[in-house]
Amino acid sequence: MNIRRPIPTAAAAGAAVLGLLALSACSDAGAADGKEGGKLSVVASFYPMQYLAEQVGGEHVKVTTLTKPGVEPHDLELKPRQTAQLSEAGYVLYLKGVQPSVDGAIEKAGVKHTTDAAALTDLDVAGTEPAAEKPADDGHGHDHAEGEGGEHSADDGHNHGEGGADPHVWLDPVKYAEIAEGVGAALGKADPDNAAAYKKNADALVTKLKALDASFRDGLKNTTTKTFITTHSAFGHLAGRYGLEQEGVSGVDPEAEPSLARMKELQSIAKKDGVTTVFFETLASDRTAKTLAADTGLKTDVLDPLEGITDKSKGRDYFEVMQANLTALKTALGAK
Repeated sequence: MNIRRPIPTAAAAGAAVLGLLALSACSDAGAADGKEGGKLSVVASFYPMQYLAEQVGGEHVKVTTLTKPGVEPHDLELKPRQTAQLSEAGYVLYLKGVQPSVDGAIEKAGVKHTTDAAALTDLDVAGTEPAAEKPADDGHGHDHAEGEGGEHSADDGHNHGEGGADPHVWLDPVKYAEIAEGVGAALGKADPDNAAAYKKNADALVTKLKALDASFRDGLKNTTTKTFITTHSAFGHLAGRYGLEQEGVSGVDPEAEPSLARMKELQSIAKKDGVTTVFFETLASDRTAKTLAADTGLKTDVLDPLEGITDKSKGRDYFEVMQANLTALKTALGAK
């Protein structure tokens, strides 16, 4: 019978310490080069940024998101573990003006390769006057190549970026494509060895987004009405791109209670413009939409701002949900 000799307590303790030091060294090494398992460690702020990072990064990145499925992005409060995660990333992708707690944490994290998607496109709604040119450097010392970074101030609880601009640019496929191109270039700077792959992936995504844009243009060019009512005023960019008129029940906050005056105004608009449907979203209550619909004899349906994907979403990813949005709009607007 083999008899195992006991290891002296001091030796065991020493071995444990050495093991912890080795683990710590490995962790520090991973944090230092921004890699995890040989892949670029990417932190995305919420779903539209996560999807871009995954599609453009492909097999060369490991993407984590700060906003879990089902969490309302605008209300996110970061935990200490998430803040630490940011500082260890090799690349951070976010959209400034959407999540105040994330904006502050990213500024403090000091990650070299950080991209503010809002600086990769024009925040003005299509068809409106262009905004003043954004500064090239935000003064935070980040590497802002290809339009990375940029300053945007908040003006309300929804933080609509510069001068109250609508940050929901991902709902405009054209602007989302511009962001995709910028992300491809930025990932190439963060991880030069795979720059060609990032550009190839970005180009492929842009091609798909152009096709999506064509589907929206064709599907919405001939409709009975151009006006739609939604509880969440997140669709300004989509409406502007395709010549529609968005009427928000409660403005930027989907949970806010609308005034009686606003409800009466929407009843008049619905009657005048031949509106058939009041839209609500998957991550917020449908109570207001149902109240307005009941008072005006309208129907309700989902128009998803794509701030997150859950089991209630009408699709498994960005493109499937956008196609569901197109179908809902065509029905509500009386597409011919």
